[in-house]
Amino acid sequence: MKRIFNSADFFQPTDDEPIRSVITESKEATVVAWYIKPGQEIYAHIHPHGQDTWTILRGKGEYYLDEAGTKKSIVAGDVVIAHTGCLHGVFNNGDEPLIFISVVSPSDAGYQLVSLDNTVENLAIE
Repeated sequence: MKRIFNSADFFQPTDDEPIRSVITESKEATVVAWYIKPGQEIYAHIHPHGQDTWTILRGKGEYYLDEAGTKKSIVAGDVVIAHTGCLHGVFNNGDEPLIFISVVSPSDAGYQLVSLDNTVENLAIE
């Protein structure tokens, strides 16, 4: 079983929605490479049965913390943890790509999109 991977082989820039590029997967964890261009985002979501840990390699972004749309800045060098059931997502508000590795544990942690209160309000106003 392969144990060493070059993350650069997995980053997939796109002008559409960011691509979830799986580096490796076992029942214990799924390791994913993310390349988020300026202005792109990973929508707010939860993993109802597991944790998602991000290691930020390059760039910066606004990390979603809750359904009210509260955000906190994250930057290269940060390790960001969304414990089981904690809402998270990110918007790249920088001028360079936001590049990070995500480890979801266990692999069957599940995935559920969550509407942010401020997003729902903004849509209703338009």
